[in-house]
Amino acid sequence: MKQFYSLFLLLITTTVFAQVPAGYYDSATGTGYTLKTQLKEIIDDTDDNLATEYLHNDQGYNAMDGFIATYDLDNYYETGSNTILDPYSENPTGTDPYTFSPVNDECGNYVSEGDCYNKEHVIPQSVFSEQTPMRSDAHHLLPTDGRVNGFRSNFPFGVVDNSQLVSQSGISNPTQNGSKLGGNLDSGYSAGYSGTVFEPIDEFKGDIARIYFYFVTRYEDNMSNWSAYAMFDGSNNKAIADPFLNILITWHQNDPVSQKEIDRNNNIFNNHQSNRNPFVDHPEWVAEIWNVTPDTEAPTAPTNLVASNPTDTSIDLNWSAATDNIAVTAYDIYVDGVNTFNTNTTNFTATGLQPDTNYCFTIVALDAAGNESGLSNQDCETTTNNGSSGGVDIFFSEYIEGGSNNKALEIANFTGADITDMSSYSLKLSSNGNSSWTTTYSFPGNAQIAHEDVYVIANGSATICTSEYDDLNNSITGFNGNDAIGLFKNDVLIDIIGTLGDGTTFAENTTLVRKPTVSEPTTTFNINEWDSYPQDNCDDLGNHQTLSIKENHLADLTIYPNPVKGNYIRVSSNKPLQYEVYNILGRLVNKGKTTNGTIAVQMLNSGVYILKLSNGNQQITKKLIKK
Repeated sequence: MKQFYSLFLLLITTTVFAQVPAGYYDSATGTGYTLKTQLKEIIDDTDDNLATEYLHNDQGYNAMDGFIATYDLDNYYETGSNTILDPYSENPTGTDPYTFSPVNDECGNYVSEGDCYNKEHVIPQSVFSEQTPMRSDAHHLLPTDGRVNGFRSNFPFGVVDNSQLVSQSGISNPTQNGSKLGGNLDSGYSAGYSGTVFEPIDEFKGDIARIYFYFVTRYEDNMSNWSAYAMFDGSNNKAIADPFLNILITWHQNDPVSQKEIDRNNNIFNNHQSNRNPFVDHPEWVAEIWNVTPDTEAPTAPTNLVASNPTDTSIDLNWSAATDNIAVTAYDIYVDGVNTFNTNTTNFTATGLQPDTNYCFTIVALDAAGNESGLSNQDCETTTNNGSSGGVDIFFSEYIEGGSNNKALEIANFTGADITDMSSYSLKLSSNGNSSWTTTYSFPGNAQIAHEDVYVIANGSATICTSEYDDLNNSITGFNGNDAIGLFKNDVLIDIIGTLGDGTTFAENTTLVRKPTVSEPTTTFNINEWDSYPQDNCDDLGNHQTLSIKENHLADLTIYPNPVKGNYIRVSSNKPLQYEVYNILGRLVNKGKTTNGTIAVQMLNSGVYILKLSNGNQQITKKLIKK
């Protein structure tokens, strides 16, 4: 007796019997080709560090014989027949023209339809040069009549024009169950291709479509190598050429997932190769990935943005998700009106910020089509000033890379206060371009640096400037002229000599002295901040000078124009000065260093501000009016 399934029953059984393990698709959160790549990572044979992951376990081509004999039986149209379910001989509404017994009727030689069954690669072996794991992947290996399999050959699937049927000896066309081979009907949903195609009966067209969607997802990374096959377009993302994509999507829509597909998907996963066809479990993903209707609807704006947990260099951001007619794929994060970061989550840590600086954030949602939402609410936060990066702190002031073991490092304190506890500071060395720090130096327990004084660490075998040494350490002074040395506070880099991960020589057999215009540390090495002297020169070791207070004459500085309507104000000094801008409530709203005597003020709203200018220990404040 024939069994038929209504669409309603199919939807119920898909839900009840899919047997997808918990967490299997948890990482499939995107849309479009992003979703396709996420599915590839779920079903491939590579450990992609997913929270729940089952790797595709290739069982080999010959193992398919046993799988077919056990699991590809017709329990759907001829219940209890114990015959092979062959899509090329099955008659869903009547008596099959012939049947095959498992194992006993396996090919062998064939001449005509009904002689035997063998294994058909729905995607022809010639496409991937018979390589594994494609050759033995059960998801696209079906038991089919041997003669019809040969008749189909390597032709693509399509919609046959009945006026262009192909004739071959030993087989009828259409075949005994109605499958056919001929020129593609180059019109309607199958327009765009005029070559020879093979068309299965309607009952199995959706099965074929979902097999193709599986294959181009599972082997996404290989698709660009298989462009010679007419059904593929040579891309890794879309993968399927337009005429065939239209055909397969139509077949997928017209022939929904059947219980046969669900059971086969479960058996392949549980009893054979441990991966699933996502498009059997989630048919809706076909439209989400290969959406043929342009999406012009923008997402809603994110809401409830909150900036919190500031450090010297970072601020945490959290917001409520936007919504979209298809799906939100990402968020752009604007910092003071500039698009700076991107994420696909609703929480993010903005990094690389300056200490003691106010930052204002807004968020824009994006969908897969590139539609942008409006701006979220704005929220602002000020970074802390604990000396963890940049700003006023101790810094490297001299570097000696001399003859033999004549090596020394000098660290200067121009913070405005004595540092009597050096326990939060350390030095680290990276040798020969290593991308990681390989040696760490901790200051002795009694180490301290008075304001406007220095601390010198030298190699224990050094023979020059010995009266200036505060500590001896051979490990941290084992550097050569291409090694990076970092100064850290609370294990966060604040100053550096050389570039981490770059083994290029920058100071061999050389003495470097930091220029007096430099009064703060920086995490980016710039050789222009240093004066160079011959090796073993210790004329300056043990003391360091920055620009004196008298040389700055800050009391004589003026700023103009003030009030200001434009984007910049000028300072009557071309020397680099630190500046801080406070609003009338005393909150820091901007901070930086003057550039050629200018300060950018375009981010300031109209109002009255206090501008503080400083150089070393000297400072002056001015009232600034922005119109």
